[in-house]
Amino acid sequence: MDDNTQPTSYLLVDGENIDATLGTSILGRRPEPQERPRWDRLLAFTREKWGGSPRGLFFLNASSGMPMSFVQALRAIGYVPVPLSGPPDEKIVDIAIQRTLQSLAERDGDVMLVSHDGDFLEDLEPLLGTERRVGVIAFAEFRNHGFTPLIEQGLEPFDLEYDVHAFTSMLPRLRVIPIEEFDPTGFL
Repeated sequence: MDDNTQPTSYLLVDGENIDATLGTSILGRRPEPQERPRWDRLLAFTREKWGGSPRGLFFLNASSGMPMSFVQALRAIGYVPVPLSGPPDEKIVDIAIQRTLQSLAERDGDVMLVSHDGDFLEDLEPLLGTERRVGVIAFAEFRNHGFTPLIEQGLEPFDLEYDVHAFTSMLPRLRVIPIEEFDPTGFL
């Protein structure tokens, strides 16, 4: 790929992490299809926030088989699916995202990570303090606390529900509301 066609931003999605957090920590059960994020909204958010043409990479554990209908849906909305396989005792999606972050340190382009996982902190930090923009999309209250010092170094935090509007209905979340965002109508 030459410099004229290189995307201006990379959107790296750890879908399993988002799905697990949504199911375990917010819903208390496996999410129904209509309760999952609208993945196209993450691409649109990245494009609106940072401009350019984001290259969405959606990392999947395909060790037990390729989820073809989901892969086709991802392709249709503009993602590049990254199906992976490996031993059950290895976090293959995490390993692939870590390697991708390491590779991006040698390329131009902004980086938006979609995950709560602290396993990426070490590889995300070297991307900060450069010309590039670096962001993390997650449910703010479940984002690994190790991201806080990176926010102080320039990492841009975004909430999957409140900033990205990735869901079609409100989730049953309890969060601390900054007073400037407080709208009493949601409680009445």
